[in-house]
Amino acid sequence: MIVCVCRRISDREITRHARAGMGFDEIQFELGVATQCGCCEETARDVVAQCSASEPVAAIHNTLTGAPSLPAHA
Repeated sequence: MIVCVCRRISDREITRHARAGMGFDEIQFELGVATQCGCCEETARDVVAQCSASEPVAAIHNTLTGAPSLPAHA
């Protein structure tokens, strides 16, 4: 779906950049999302947040054993 009508940026483009490890500010600079009217900013941030939550980059540190543990979906 198109998230940013002004720049014609889709949720797929935002997702691709977020899964590559980019944060919202970096994606905004790279794609120009939410730089015109700003109506799409909340939705664009939500897309980035969903990607960050579903694809964690760093391992979770286990405080009991001191060893890193794998995410639940791995």
